[in-house]
Amino acid sequence: MGPPGLALLALLAAMGRCAPRDTLACSQGLACRLLGKCRAAWPPPDPRRRGAGRPPGPTARPPLPAEADVLCGPEAPGPGPGLVPARLRLEPALRCAGAAACAPCLRARLDLALGAAAGPPRAPPGDGDGAVAGILLLSGHAYSWSRCVAVEVRAPLRPGGTLGSVTFQCFEAALGSELRVTAYTNARGRPRLSRSRRVPDCSWPAAQAAVPQCRVPRLQVWRGPAVAVVQVQEAAAGHGYTLRLYHNRSRGAGAGRAVTASGPLNYSLPADEVLPCLCLQVWPEIQDPPRATSCPFSRDAEAWERLWARSRLLLHDAGDSLTCSVSAPCDLPAELVPCWRPEPAGPCQALPQLRQPLAAQGPQEFKALRPHPNLCVQARSGGQVRLTQCLRDRALPGRADDLLLLESRGPGGNASLCALERGACTPLASFTSTGAGRPGLLEPWLRQDVAAGQCAQVWRQENGTVAALWACPLHKYLHARWALAWMAALLCATCILLLLLLKQEDVKGWLKTLRAGCSPQGPARGRRALVLHAAEPSAERAACALAAALRPLGLAAAAAPGGGTAAAARGPLPWLHAQHRRALRGGDTVVLLLSPAAAAAARRWDRDDEDGGGDGPGGVEGPAACEAFAAALACVLPALAAGSGRYVVARLEAAVPAVPRALRAAPAFALPSQAPALLRALAGRGRRTEPQVARAAARLRRALAGGQ
Repeated sequence: MGPPGLALLALLAAMGRCAPRDTLACSQGLACRLLGKCRAAWPPPDPRRRGAGRPPGPTARPPLPAEADVLCGPEAPGPGPGLVPARLRLEPALRCAGAAACAPCLRARLDLALGAAAGPPRAPPGDGDGAVAGILLLSGHAYSWSRCVAVEVRAPLRPGGTLGSVTFQCFEAALGSELRVTAYTNARGRPRLSRSRRVPDCSWPAAQAAVPQCRVPRLQVWRGPAVAVVQVQEAAAGHGYTLRLYHNRSRGAGAGRAVTASGPLNYSLPADEVLPCLCLQVWPEIQDPPRATSCPFSRDAEAWERLWARSRLLLHDAGDSLTCSVSAPCDLPAELVPCWRPEPAGPCQALPQLRQPLAAQGPQEFKALRPHPNLCVQARSGGQVRLTQCLRDRALPGRADDLLLLESRGPGGNASLCALERGACTPLASFTSTGAGRPGLLEPWLRQDVAAGQCAQVWRQENGTVAALWACPLHKYLHARWALAWMAALLCATCILLLLLLKQEDVKGWLKTLRAGCSPQGPARGRRALVLHAAEPSAERAACALAAALRPLGLAAAAAPGGGTAAAARGPLPWLHAQHRRALRGGDTVVLLLSPAAAAAARRWDRDDEDGGGDGPGGVEGPAACEAFAAALACVLPALAAGSGRYVVARLEAAVPAVPRALRAAPAFALPSQAPALLRALAGRGRRTEPQVARAAARLRRALAGGQ
């Protein structure tokens, strides 16, 4: 080695020593010594250039200490041809500080050869003529750092072929990152060899147990009555990891939650969140990490019961077909079974050949099954009915008297019918139902209605006419046959009861009383009432309502003013006086209906009495003399004062607050509040009349309330 080479060697030796973990191995015949290490004097390579490494992960190795650095930059070439790299290989390796404290790295194995020479090679001074020496430089470049090592190599002089190999252990980098290694010597011309390779990640079996970052924590679950505790154990100290909880489903993992930590962890879950599809996953915080996955509740009976309680079966009426879907947080291992339920609380008869497995997503269609109110769909799992939904529950009226018939055809085309009920299919020749009589009685009618299309077709097999289901209303067969029998039995029972009652003398009297009370003429038949009112709309409406209420009680009511053709022929005042005289002679009741105008006329009479007038209100010339009610008062008040005749005052309480003084001698009632009392005064009291009076009073109240 010439003076420049010796100067470089001295510089390398003076600037630093190798790290204790760096090792060097040479093949037989070579002598090599590791001189030092350093960060490269040039900037790291551009990551966009081919061969550049990826950005480091969160566990990227920090740069080497500066106090051990040496310069691996340009140096003076050796005087002779020297050593040149012939082949460079990179192999995955581990650098370990303990049994489970290793770091991933790449081992560099370099084959050396003697460079071409213009003349015979010369040995360095002090060495024998059969040896050659040189400085070998190895540099490693990752995304965020670079380092370089220098090796002094002595080899025997062998013309042609390789001289041997040098193995450096090793270049460290982040897990899974890309590392580029370059090898060259100080020979003249300095040929270079470069290779790129990724540092092993945690998928390398040797790294899984030795590299702390690849150590996946262990999951342990403790199940309590109120909470479930997830314990993360064996986490590498100082290295972060992520715990994720999610719902594992066939259509993809559901949204979950993630927790990051850097040591042992106890995570609590409420019991209502524990479901069979709840899975746990934990992984270290590195690129492409290994993951540990566990679904600890897949066989938990309480979790399955909770899942079924939170699941819903939905039916969709698509017109000509029936579809259904299941809403659940997890996939359900179940099958969908259509069934027939005539009564809401009764059993559900499974329909043959129609069950199908529950799909994990989307609605499922029961082809050729037409919607009917008695149809239901059940979700069955493990031999149990877990969910049931009926079309009747979706506001479709069900028909409990519909009979479901299964039609099947044999090879010869002959059709046979059987009735589906109580878990079996009974042939029509043996079928009987409540009130249907002997077996087979309904068979001709049912066959005729199926053939004529009078029964609704619920299902027909798609691949032909092998089977079909028909829904036939059973009530028309039963009612048509037994209606006359029931009527005859009821008539016989009524006759026997009447014969028994007629033997009792007191019963005969009761029947007479009942017949009189239930007569269409009413309890007050034969009586009359004269209703006097003023000529104004409110009074006329009230008079009509009162007359309508009195009519069912048997009272013939006449309203004045009125009279029809008789009043028109004789004049209103003569007709009114004639009606009043008739009421007095016949003992009829005169009802004075007080409306605002009628009350005003009565109050004028009171004022005339106070002024001492004796010829009626306002005299003959006053305007009140032409008004019918005022004229009627001229007849009523003298008779009322003398106590002759039957008079009743009815005031419209909303318009007339009090009865005028001139009419206070007669009993007064307020309408509509005292309508029952008024009708009792007119029709009379009694136990038999009370129901009719109550009904008439209710009608009168409604009429008066609507007219106000």
